[in-house]
Amino acid sequence: PSIGFVANDPFLNRYILGGVFDYHATEIFAIEAQVAYAPVLGQGGCNDPDWKPLSCQLLEKNSVSPDISRLTAHGALGLQFSPIYGKVAAGNSIVAFDIYGTVGLGITATEDDLVALQADDEPPDGDAHRTQNQVHPTTVMGGGARVALSELVAVRLEVKSMTYIETVKSTTLEMKNNLIVQTNVSFFFPGMK
Repeated sequence: PSIGFVANDPFLNRYILGGVFDYHATEIFAIEAQVAYAPVLGQGGCNDPDWKPLSCQLLEKNSVSPDISRLTAHGALGLQFSPIYGKVAAGNSIVAFDIYGTVGLGITATEDDLVALQADDEPPDGDAHRTQNQVHPTTVMGGGARVALSELVAVRLEVKSMTYIETVKSTTLEMKNNLIVQTNVSFFFPGMK
């Protein structure tokens, strides 16, 4: 299981819940599958818990329509490479760790905020409504560190970059990059030796 957040979105707070499955073919290489969900907590506007203060300022005080797009779900397959692993003496115990990098491909589902685009009164067949919900091919790159707490359990902290191209109001293509910081609890089957 994993929990994380999008660290580089200036307009929205996006919290992510998910799960990761790794199959370690060797101590160095693993195949990774990940699914994640980011709940939509509001429907746009300054009372929306997803909105940051900058979004409200741009829309209400500056009359600017920021392109607010919520990441709602994500899935990816990737290759994990752990070139650095070892053990550290911590008090009376020895802690095993590894540092890894990942690359992969996936899909990302997004939802445009029609209030921010000032298109919530637009007819359902309008440009913004046609591209409000989208699914994008996505590249994923990242890395992290895993620390074994026992032969069966580890924790890991990772950072990854997800890049995709999104259509805004049916007319504009925009490259998006979400930098995700997440932590996981890992369970080893069978237990680590």
